[in-house]
Amino acid sequence: MTGLRIALIGTLLAGMAGTAAAQQATPVNVNRLPIDLAKVTRQLRQTTETENRQGIHLRYAVDVYGTAPRIELFTKADNVANGPVPYGAPAHREMIEHVTPIEYRAPAADFSALLRWLADRKK
Repeated sequence: MTGLRIALIGTLLAGMAGTAAAQQATPVNVNRLPIDLAKVTRQLRQTTETENRQGIHLRYAVDVYGTAPRIELFTKADNVANGPVPYGAPAHREMIEHVTPIEYRAPAADFSALLRWLADRKK
């Protein structure tokens, strides 16, 4: 499995160098990248991995751990206790406009023209 890890790391580094070279006009020196290959290899040895084989189907699962960003639902700027509501529930007209396609919003027939025609017929 260590050969697979080293091949994976090499592919990753080659892909990063190719992407960086595509973005820049000058070639990138891979030795100057801020990556410690020995540290990455050591950390990959400590990860847990599973292998499932079902006929010719191979499935590998590697756990990767990192520090997630802190999620702040309410900040100091949010006045949840007695602040104004930024927008209430949608009005009936707004819901109708939201769910009805534009093609079907216009009336099906021009009733004023029909009434005008009837009025002209009476004359």
